[in-house]
Amino acid sequence: MAEGAERKLAAIMFTDMVGYSALAQRNEALALALLDAQAQLLRPLFAQHSGREVKSTGDGFLVEFASALQAARCAIAIQTVLVEQNASAPSERRIQVRIGLHLGDVEVRDGDVFGDGVNIAARIEPLAHGGGICISGPVFDQVRNKIDLPLVPIGQPELKN
Repeated sequence: MAEGAERKLAAIMFTDMVGYSALAQRNEALALALLDAQAQLLRPLFAQHSGREVKSTGDGFLVEFASALQAARCAIAIQTVLVEQNASAPSERRIQVRIGLHLGDVEVRDGDVFGDGVNIAARIEPLAHGGGICISGPVFDQVRNKIDLPLVPIGQPELKN
């Protein structure tokens, strides 16, 4: 472990804007405007659910939470706000996000997070459909009796590394 680093259990969230790269190639100005709109919508939700934005990942975010339940409630709030926002937005201005959540051991160093906990969250995020949330087994174990939404198993997909 590096000097000044801290190990801890954390819930890690990765978000990703669906279709951002293709949109940026077609209409860079619109893509950048939607990126700003996404940040304005999501950042207050991170704070409301006691999440710490570790960093922007270009068209998404890496966020750390002290509990899986906080992370899951934040993810649900994000998708709810986006559905509401998209209902009145023209189709080209709709923002769709996929979210991956994992609870695992991480190393915090210089404000960033590293380790298997982060890697697994990053690997499961693409398994979510646009507008969806993919959670790992450890997150499921923590939230299954605490949220009122259906949890649909996707089996045990192979994850890179």
